[in-house]
Amino acid sequence: MRKQLLTIIATGITALAMAGGVVTNANQSASYVRMPAQDATLAPHAAYYNPAGLAFIADGFYVSINNQYIAQTREVTSTFPGMNLTKFEGDVNAPLFPGFYMVFKKEKVAFSLGINPIGGGGSAKFDNGLPSFEQQVAVLPSSLTAAGINTTAYEFNSQFEGNSLMWGLQANGSYAINDMISFSVGIRYVIAQNIYTGYMKDIRINPLHPLNPAGAGQMTPAPEFFNILSTSATTAANGLNPLISGGGGTLTLNDAVSASYLTPEQATQLAAGLGVADYTTYGATISQIQTAYLTNAATMAAYSAMTADKELDVEQNGSGLAPIIGINVKVNDRLNFGFRYEHRVSLNVKNKTKKDDAKLYPDGVKYPNDMPTTLSLGASYKATEKLGISAGVHYYFDKTADYGKIDSLDANGFPTFYENDEVIDNNFLEVALGFEYNLNDKILLSAGYLRTQTGVNIKFHSDLSHSLSSNTIGLGGRYAISDNIGINLGFMRTLYINKTKPFDNPVPYTETYKRVSNDIALGVDLKF
Repeated sequence: MRKQLLTIIATGITALAMAGGVVTNANQSASYVRMPAQDATLAPHAAYYNPAGLAFIADGFYVSINNQYIAQTREVTSTFPGMNLTKFEGDVNAPLFPGFYMVFKKEKVAFSLGINPIGGGGSAKFDNGLPSFEQQVAVLPSSLTAAGINTTAYEFNSQFEGNSLMWGLQANGSYAINDMISFSVGIRYVIAQNIYTGYMKDIRINPLHPLNPAGAGQMTPAPEFFNILSTSATTAANGLNPLISGGGGTLTLNDAVSASYLTPEQATQLAAGLGVADYTTYGATISQIQTAYLTNAATMAAYSAMTADKELDVEQNGSGLAPIIGINVKVNDRLNFGFRYEHRVSLNVKNKTKKDDAKLYPDGVKYPNDMPTTLSLGASYKATEKLGISAGVHYYFDKTADYGKIDSLDANGFPTFYENDEVIDNNFLEVALGFEYNLNDKILLSAGYLRTQTGVNIKFHSDLSHSLSSNTIGLGGRYAISDNIGINLGFMRTLYINKTKPFDNPVPYTETYKRVSNDIALGVDLKF
């Protein structure tokens, strides 16, 4: 029960959008949503995907405005015994997921600016909490029954909502060395914000016990019941002080009755309070019995505190910088290659704690929240006058980034973190393939496929924070209103591959993580 409220939350929420690495979003334009192989693009959103290629676009000033509506369902099922719920469902909604790009191109030089949610986005809400919440209460009936207090049911209320967002502000300069090769240098400033709110309250149990204030076997507030037991045990222990101070501490209950220090009824009651049916055969001394009662009193007081209402309201903020370089090789008017390298963002988020009843987020303490080094390589090929084929590979160096994955809490309640190689076996990999077909001068249709392969191992996964491999299909098109105005519309659906994690503490059980995401995007490209 030490980690009763939301300890698992301290691991952080992984990226809430659809495409990209463990924490990185790659779905940064409507063009990407309709065809997720944009790494060699020469359109305005190349400010993000292929900044070096901007040195080869026509002279002018460009603006690309994009927004996505992202809806994701998350489901966690658990086989933990004794829980009232076995399936926990959460929704992630991001009605506003913008991408804004500006490009100025003149002769061999281009300057570009990009603003987008480079990590996270949206809000994940679990109206009934998560298995890690429920388990902490579900163990109460069996634990109490094993201790001699027959209990068969529990109930409580819990909720969790988390929001994780990293804004990226990126600026690039691009230069064409010759008609074939160009390069770019840039920098991205990342602003991170995580907000966690939740509660666990109104814990009730039905102990078949004479001190149950609602009546034996009736539902009653757990903190109140445990407080009554603690008070009763303290009273019993204090009642033995006269006997012990008078030299009777070494006597057994049977000895104390024989010497008329205790009545048989008193001895029976003292023994029963420790789960002993016959005091005449009980070998513990009066001093040992007092110690046992004091221990029980402390234990029940601790249970009263641990089952009391808990609330969490924490905001974390931080920022960091990532240098970016790019190379574009334009073989000819039909074949183009783009390369982009983004350095790791070394980033820590600092707790701004409003409410933390479980003492998990000390105010002012910093947590690691890096973004990984990323390599992207893409190619686009004009197979015919109407058909274009694109491909891309994205590699995220997760093993060298510190995501602040919580291992445990130390004696003072502060988190200790896993080393990355303990929770990540391989770096994250994406492979994309896309097709575009010009129906006529105004209408372009597109489709694409994206495969993501996570490299985290089983230790990384939890009911709130897990990384799943996935398969994504993107569909859509572009309509040219004029030579200077284009509208992009895309739909993307991501099917994640379910993952089941076995546990063996406190009992053997499993959790299965499932997700499905849908994304609708609209973008406008303007040239002035």
